[in-house]
Amino acid sequence: MKTEIFSEAIKNRNKIRFYYGLYEWVVEPYYVACDRNGKKVLYARISSSNEIKKFDFRKIANIKVFNEYKFSPVIPIIPIAS
Repeated sequence: MKTEIFSEAIKNRNKIRFYYGLYEWVVEPYYVACDRNGKKVLYARISSSNEIKKFDFRKIANIKVFNEYKFSPVIPIIPIAS
């Protein structure tokens, strides 16, 4: 269920809010994957920050998708030498 919620949010570029441990996070989700130990994780950028953080699926609770708030992905542009 979490995978579908995060996949839709990634596809639609929706911000999400959830509790992770004891803290509430508002993030821009980018990628769902499995880490080296085979645990499912979410990579997301913290809102109002440039920090990318990895979240363990097992510790994520109370997910809220903000359909009215869209974000633009931050893609570093590297100049191409000619």
